[in-house]
Amino acid sequence: MAGCLLLGSAAVSGVAAEDAYPTRPITFIVPWGPGGGADQLARIAGKLMEQQLKVSFPVINVAGATGQTGLTKLVTGPADGYTIEVMTGDTFALFAAANARFKLDQLVPLGVMIQQPSGFFVKMDSPWKTWADVEAAAREKPLRVAVTGFGSPDDFTVNYFRSKGLKLESVPFAEPGLRYSSVIGGQSDLVYEQAGDIRSFLDGKQIRPVLFFSDKPFEAYPDIPYSKKLGYDVKLPQFRVIVAKAGTSPAQVKVLTEAIKKVGTDPEFTAYLKQQLGEPQSFVAAGDAIPYMNKWLEEASALSASSKAKQP
Repeated sequence: MAGCLLLGSAAVSGVAAEDAYPTRPITFIVPWGPGGGADQLARIAGKLMEQQLKVSFPVINVAGATGQTGLTKLVTGPADGYTIEVMTGDTFALFAAANARFKLDQLVPLGVMIQQPSGFFVKMDSPWKTWADVEAAAREKPLRVAVTGFGSPDDFTVNYFRSKGLKLESVPFAEPGLRYSSVIGGQSDLVYEQAGDIRSFLDGKQIRPVLFFSDKPFEAYPDIPYSKKLGYDVKLPQFRVIVAKAGTSPAQVKVLTEAIKKVGTDPEFTAYLKQQLGEPQSFVAAGDAIPYMNKWLEEASALSASSKAKQP
């Protein structure tokens, strides 16, 4: 009888421990180097989730292959609820390829956290003061554009402008810091980026924008031209979504999505969005994330197709 009681007690304890998820640290994969937008998002989201769930969220940076190295680590690991990742639009755009390594059904989106307009930036003392200057120069000679990687939205956009007769060339930099500094050091002539990710360079008067990709003026820089106004059909915004591996138990997914939803409305996160010059209504809850991502991927596919249609 004593043995039966002990076994029963152990079984009940096991169930209780499982119900108490999470009981240990949850690894937060950032598929880019330290210091970039994805890294910053993981650190603030992890901090706020830690306050709710009472476990730590150690961030590990796994850079390479336009974010695919980090994503591989997620999808080849166990679906046990103890690993999550920040996936960016740069990586998600690769899902549009015919031979894509990944599919959306391999992932469980837990919440889109930030949406930001992208743009072209030059160093402060660049000889090109306006987008018109860049256009004129790029029709005469090749200009190098720092991007996250080939096949990314950055690269699609560069190729789109090539199809319009501008001699722009993608130069990939997987490390965010190297990408940002390349335009200052002369390794590139322009950088494709989001204003919030290079806020310190903008505030420090080292880099300035010349064009934003949007269908409306960018509130933070109302005097800078935007693509729709100039007749360019390119506006693909950057977004960052927190994902888990498909197959993670519904109970664990529920805990994570509820925690992430609270992060999305937390005053500290709202302040972070403002500092990052993100859209005020950036957050997309888990239930609406897949439709949002599918629509975004359709736009990315259309941009990729248009950029290949009339290459000079």
